[in-house]
Amino acid sequence: MTASHTYEVRAQHERFRGPVFRVVTDEVLMPGGRVVDRDYLQHVGAVGVVAVDDDGQVVLIRQYRHAVRRHMWEIPAGLADVPGEELPEVAARELAEETDLEAGQLEQLLELHTTPGCSNERIRLYLARDLRPTAARFERHDEEAELEVRRFPLAEAVSLALAGEITNGPTVAGILAASHLLSR
Repeated sequence: MTASHTYEVRAQHERFRGPVFRVVTDEVLMPGGRVVDRDYLQHVGAVGVVAVDDDGQVVLIRQYRHAVRRHMWEIPAGLADVPGEELPEVAARELAEETDLEAGQLEQLLELHTTPGCSNERIRLYLARDLRPTAARFERHDEEAELEVRRFPLAEAVSLALAGEITNGPTVAGILAASHLLSR
């Protein structure tokens, strides 16, 4: 089915600007001619890394997430907020900063919109293999100061995701995609 309406943006109003995202309201022309307001976050974008070692274990981090007021198991991830840095470089940097690991092999796994009903955030997920410790250690601050790094058998991580014990969307998608890809 082909969409014929273009949903023209008649005006945009910035409500908030921060270092990671902006909150905007677009005045959008709907089919039938009515103009309605649509609020959403404009996000800088992000990457995530599903790091799987030679024993088939996935590296997860446990980090406090204030918006949901709890610690969560997640894949290493971060913002694409350094001008000129390519997404694979962002992925390698985040893996090193959060887990003290580097990958001999990094390949794109999938790309997804995290919450398209309220944000334009797009995250690209990578599969990292041939893991080894980094030469440098990174100083972690704020929530990252308490990061716990742990390896889970990939099948166990899939079970945790399907049981609702891992609820971070990109982590769930990445674990399932990596499991599918590596089971072939």
